[in-house]
Amino acid sequence: MKLAPIALLHKFSLLLLTVLKPLGIWGVAGLALIDSALIPIPVSMDGVIIGYVAVNHERFLLYSLVAAVASAVGSLVPFFIGRAGGELFLLKRINRDRYERIRDRFERQEFLAIMIPAMLPPPTPLKLFEFAAGVFEMRTLPFLLAIFCGKLTQFLVCSLLTIWFGPTLIRSLRHVVHQHLDLVIGVALAALLWLVFYMVRKVFDRRKGIPLPVEEEV
Repeated sequence: MKLAPIALLHKFSLLLLTVLKPLGIWGVAGLALIDSALIPIPVSMDGVIIGYVAVNHERFLLYSLVAAVASAVGSLVPFFIGRAGGELFLLKRINRDRYERIRDRFERQEFLAIMIPAMLPPPTPLKLFEFAAGVFEMRTLPFLLAIFCGKLTQFLVCSLLTIWFGPTLIRSLRHVVHQHLDLVIGVALAALLWLVFYMVRKVFDRRKGIPLPVEEEV
């Protein structure tokens, strides 16, 4: 009996996938919107994009843009749920001091804290990050932009790899990523931090005329 709601949700999601997937670009928008809200579809959105791009390479950019926009709009559901009552929900499970420490860490890097999970494939718990962004009152426009940038990156990477190497190889690669998700997250975060540091250093050098102080010369 406990599995009945889960089985019903899965059947409903399959029905949505069956109805919307043949609708082309509108199907992409509908599936991305639903998947990023509260109802996960049985197939991850990167898998859906791979399927569409495999059939029509020329529209890969359109598919990626539409899916990214729809994902950003749908993510407002967990975001506003978190803003409406998420603080009380968290405070029932952690003490005030720990809550404030988590909030302070999030606020220092809130854009990256949302964009990086949005870039990664399932089973990354993206909705938890979206919920947390609402709890910690991240501004709506930066939140939407972070989700859009992350999802557009994810979908474009999947699209281009599908065009270059074919859908079968990409699905196998996704399976490997799912098995080693912690390692993938660590490598992606390290690469992104290095890129941010490199860009900041270049800007600092050009505007200030002096190098960014990394370490003192002996």
